Amino acid sequence: MTQGKKVASPAGQYFAEVLRLLRGSAGLSQNDLGARMSYTGAAVSAVETGAKPATDEFVEAAEKALDAGGVIRAASKYLRLERYPEHFQGFVQLEQEALSVTSFCTQVIEGLFQTEDYARALLGTGFPPLEEEEVQRLTIARTERAALLERKPVCVIDVVLEEAALRRQLGGREVMKRQYEHLLACVEQPNVNVQVMPTNCGAHAGLFGPLKLIETQDSERIVYFEANGKSTLVSDPNEVGSYARRCAMISRQALRPKESQALIEQLAESDD
Repeated sequence: MTQGKKVASPAGQYFAEVLRLLRGSAGLSQNDLGARMSYTGAAVSAVETGAKPATDEFVEAAEKALDAGGVIRAASKYLRLERYPEHFQGFVQLEQEALSVTSFCTQVIEGLFQTEDYARALLGTGFPPLEEEEVQRLTIARTERAALLERKPVCVIDVVLEEAALRRQLGGREVMKRQYEHLLACVEQPNVNVQVMPTNCGAHAGLFGPLKLIETQDSERIVYFEANGKSTLVSDPNEVGSYARRCAMISRQALRPKESQALIEQLAESDD
């Protein structure tokens, strides 16, 4: 049986159409545009027909070659979203535009702070196992989220990590050591606050599971939950208010920032 022709995603089709229209308006053939971009005409054709997705490098080259005024970059925004699992795409778009992000993590270190090696080790534990190409794609997408840490205007990021998430060894000692060092570098940024919920705390307000609370550009607050590849976004003000109070209590029950930083430093220096 022969395989059917690969059909580009709606975002891929939209990007291809924008590229074709702008190229046509400029009176350029695929070969002409490719030459301006230092690509082959075949590479341009592959993107326009949906045979291959546009890379970030291709997007930037096309933007400059066509003097597109930001149109091509804007169209590529939706291509980037497709690098994430479908259930996460809605949240990541909100996250990248948020005024503030508050997060409580129970099993692993917050994705915004993950190093590439840590993210790859984590994603490689999936079951059923993912293909290496898929692990690489998801790893790149996850680490790209870190751009939020240095975005202008500034996003305020408050994270509480369960101590168990910090102590869970993913990828081996060297991977974890670099992860601790990266986390310590992140907390030096004035817009980032990280606290640790110590294991000896016993009962606390976060025992019902992880959650994320974001404040949008419109000052609306939204709560996000994720478990086993399923996700939920909550926008009802009454429900969000309840979760916001829970987040505040979790923060009060966790170690203070300086105490948390000292614990992370201790883990980074440990030989265990």
